Amino acid sequence: MVSGWNWDGDESLLRFDDPVEWDAACERGEGPLGSAAIGLAFNCSLAEASPRIVRAMQLPDVAQRGFAFTAAGTAARLNGELTSQLYAALRAEGPGGFAENAIRDTLTFVPFRQLPPWFKWQMVRMTVLDKLEYWWMLSKDAVGDAWRALRGRRS
Repeated sequence: MVSGWNWDGDESLLRFDDPVEWDAACERGEGPLGSAAIGLAFNCSLAEASPRIVRAMQLPDVAQRGFAFTAAGTAARLNGELTSQLYAALRAEGPGGFAENAIRDTLTFVPFRQLPPWFKWQMVRMTVLDKLEYWWMLSKDAVGDAWRALRGRRS
C-alpha cells in the first residue's frame, strides 16, 4: 500500500484523517505517529481516534508520546467527553507528567457529572491546590511589601 501522507515530520499530519492508514503506518514503524494522532483527534470520530491515541501514548519516542497526550486533550476539548480507554490511559500516567495538560483539559471541557470518580477527585484536588498556591502567592507579596516598608523606614 502506498501512503499519500508525508511521514517525514510534515505539519500536514495535523490534517490526518485515515485511521486505517495510521494503523498501517504503526505497523511500518513510521516516526511521527503522535503527530498524526492529533490529526485523528481533529478529523475523526472519538470512537475511531481513541484506540489509536492510546496506542500512540505507548510509543518509545518521548516526543511522539507527548503528542499523543496532546491528542487526548484535543479529543476532550472537541468532544466534551472521552472513551473509557482514554480515561484509563490518562489515569495510568497520572498528573505531573505527560498527562498533566490532557488531564486539565479533560477537567475543563468534560462536564463534572460525566467524569469517572478518579477524575472527579482530581478536580477537587487540583482546585484546592490551585487555591492554596494563590493564597501562598498573596501572602508572599504581602510579606515582601511589609519587608520593603520596614527597610525603607530604617534608612
